[in-house]
Amino acid sequence: MRSTLWAFAIALCCLGPSAEAAGIQLLDADPSLSGAIWYPCAAEPTHVALGRLSVGADFNLQGSKDCPVTGTKLPLVIFSHGRGGWFGQHHDTVEALADAGFIVAAINHPGDTYSDSSRRDTLSVWGSRPADIVRLLDFMLNNWKDRAAIDPAKVGFFGFSLGGSTGLVLMGTKMDFARVASLCRETTGACAQLHNGETPPAPIADARIRTAVIVDPPPTVLTRENLAAVKVPFQFWRSQFGGPGVGDGSGNARVADGLPGKPDVHVVPAGHYAFLAPCSPELAAAVPRICTDAPAGFDRAGFHGEFNAAVVKYFREQLATGDR
Repeated sequence: MRSTLWAFAIALCCLGPSAEAAGIQLLDADPSLSGAIWYPCAAEPTHVALGRLSVGADFNLQGSKDCPVTGTKLPLVIFSHGRGGWFGQHHDTVEALADAGFIVAAINHPGDTYSDSSRRDTLSVWGSRPADIVRLLDFMLNNWKDRAAIDPAKVGFFGFSLGGSTGLVLMGTKMDFARVASLCRETTGACAQLHNGETPPAPIADARIRTAVIVDPPPTVLTRENLAAVKVPFQFWRSQFGGPGVGDGSGNARVADGLPGKPDVHVVPAGHYAFLAPCSPELAAAVPRICTDAPAGFDRAGFHGEFNAAVVKYFREQLATGDR
């Protein structure tokens, strides 16, 4: 079914009763697992101080810190941020999922975060990012202190921008780097590596991922042929006008048209950053680049009410929530 986001104007009323407020645990002991876990809990959420995990601007993460997990056999959704991003950039969507009865985990990708660009423009990031998600899944299912609350058969993935590409790799896509080499003209970074004959990392797949929401991935590496390898059901969102890393929007229009089967595709009449959490006036003044929408006047907050409802609805349908 193909539709625009506006078809979900009534989605909020169709989700049934909400779960408790979102609890949150911060992960700051290991640089390779630096982020947070959100989950249903019975306490009221408040503003969460991030301490060592702070990114220098207040994104107003909300939660009840370290409260007990409410429920059993809960589905798990893993989030992967975009190029140069951080684990909290989709916090409103994460909080909506936790409120609806999901456990959600997100980490910073080492080497490709707001503060660490050591791998950002290299081929290695195509191997390190999927490996980060495998490591996070291993931790959540095997080592997290509240792992007994997770149903390991109900694992979903959400990825934005390069995080979307990360998910597609984990779901079986072998990125077309020959196509990238034929198109890129840069003399540094990954383009230079490809032109010098360097081999991209072997793709890493993870069969534990049962479904996904893929949001505005870089289209250059995607073709009808390599997307045909994906057998995991996923919802696909794209921006109409594109932005940094995804071009003018026409590339992901091509990708959407080439998706196999009858995909759930949504087109948002805005730019790439519209999928990031809405910005407060203070945050918009501090980080205008990610808070400025195109076209001017686009209602990001209104859109996110519908976007979050659609994402929750999709994951509920694909990963039927367990008893709480």
